[in-house]
Amino acid sequence: MARQASTFPKRRLGRNGPEVSVIGLGEMGTGAYYGKTDESQALETLTHAADRGVTFWDTSLTHQMTTGHPQPRRRWFAFTGRRSEISLATKFGAMDLSPSAENPFKPDPQPEYVHERLEKALETLRTSYIDLWYQHRVDPEVPIEDAYHSCSNQWKTVRPFLESGKVKWFGLSDCRADVLRRARAGPGVGEKLVAAQMEFSPFELGVERSGFLEAARELGVGIVAYSPLGQRLISGRYQNLALVDKFSAVAAKCDATPSQIALAWIISTYQDFVPIPGVERLEENARAAEITLSAEDSKEIGVLAREADVQGDRYPEQWASFMTKDCVPLSAWRGDCKYSG
Repeated sequence: MARQASTFPKRRLGRNGPEVSVIGLGEMGTGAYYGKTDESQALETLTHAADRGVTFWDTSLTHQMTTGHPQPRRRWFAFTGRRSEISLATKFGAMDLSPSAENPFKPDPQPEYVHERLEKALETLRTSYIDLWYQHRVDPEVPIEDAYHSCSNQWKTVRPFLESGKVKWFGLSDCRADVLRRARAGPGVGEKLVAAQMEFSPFELGVERSGFLEAARELGVGIVAYSPLGQRLISGRYQNLALVDKFSAVAAKCDATPSQIALAWIISTYQDFVPIPGVERLEENARAAEITLSAEDSKEIGVLAREADVQGDRYPEQWASFMTKDCVPLSAWRGDCKYSG
């Protein structure tokens, strides 16, 4: 019997990018940082996501390579034959995962390594193409425009993949607005740069406050919002948080959960955003797309989020260099991957 076509809503990613499910699936927790994954359960989850219409799947080889746990979606693609239904996003350059790496936490967009990462991704995921390929982290020592130079040249490396169809669309992750502008202007690659993956939730509004969102909209770049539930804070990971309590009150009015209200608020208020919550509570998160918030509720939620007194660092201190968002200006480039100061 043929599967019934899903009616799950979609939206365009960026001004000229592909259509993807309005809520995606962040797969960092599938075979990665939150403990070993039960493969049969993971395969069932992926099938349910596909059947439900949640078909924008975001992953990274870093999630597997840093833990040693396999990625269940590779088997899912092979067993189901449903690869064409999925908009698959993955990344490169966050870490140097080569055996000889002196500092694995240093971003590495070198041409040989980028090529190796793509081929490894295609092999690991058992696919012949990637729908959306991000540069996971900005290399602070290399200007983003290095297509014009002879050293890192990730644009020269990425462009053939786009032209051959191995990569359909390109994106950046965790960068600053000026880096996004510089990258968007890159010949042969910039026009394919349709998404920026950034942390965004009611607890983390940095992309809005920093001016990044304004720049992205000007450039026609969509936002893929990771950790949209505040790294599980909204879903009840911790109790007695003022913002969570306020979300719970709004949720009670809508016969929904705080997580659903957070996701519904993001996709209704920010219509160029695609949130990618994790695989936990898949059905609960998917139902957020069916919730219609009143203008009054949306406004109230926005006020609560913007007035919340959220304190503390987002990540441990030892991750600070890993989370860099900036890179050397082109004017300071010497062509040897070192900043001239």
